[in-house]
Amino acid sequence: MLKKIFNVLLTGMLLCSISSCSNSEVMNGTDTNTDVSEEVAEEALAEKDPTILEASNSNEEVLSVSNEGSNAAEGKVRKINTETFIAEIFDYKSNPTKWVYKGSKPAIIDFYADWCGPCKRVAPIMDELAMKYKGQVNIYKINTDEEKELSGSVFGIRSIPSILYIPLDGQPMMSTGLSSKDEYIRQIETNLLKK
Repeated sequence: MLKKIFNVLLTGMLLCSISSCSNSEVMNGTDTNTDVSEEVAEEALAEKDPTILEASNSNEEVLSVSNEGSNAAEGKVRKINTETFIAEIFDYKSNPTKWVYKGSKPAIIDFYADWCGPCKRVAPIMDELAMKYKGQVNIYKINTDEEKELSGSVFGIRSIPSILYIPLDGQPMMSTGLSSKDEYIRQIETNLLKK
């Protein structure tokens, strides 16, 4: 029954697959799209000064700390887990046949993995959008490696990044792959903030 809801969701899926990590990469934790020179540069810098990588990961730590309520995360991308998703967005266990959004504002969920190159490029865009649409749209991210039931069984994520757009009314829409900031803004303005 749960699959029926998400089959409807996936039927309306927007295919914006400019750059993404494929099914085998999602399942195996490999990233063929990562820019190797970026990784080598990061490793070289980290050898000289380990605090460089710590600083680049500090944003993730702040986001996890701000996971204590949606008001604390206004203007920030909030990392959530399955429990929070069920409590604040959609309880697919209690309501497996019909999408019932629990939020009071439209939302975006970025399904990502730490090893995914395109996901790393989406993250700062989502940070900018969280500030731009502060108080209008809640932006969340879900780690597909940590939340396998939610990302795999419930949403059937096969390619990341996958971005779920959740309007206040109606069915959510999914896009896959890396898009431009302008495309994300267009989706927000057209599908989430339409008046």
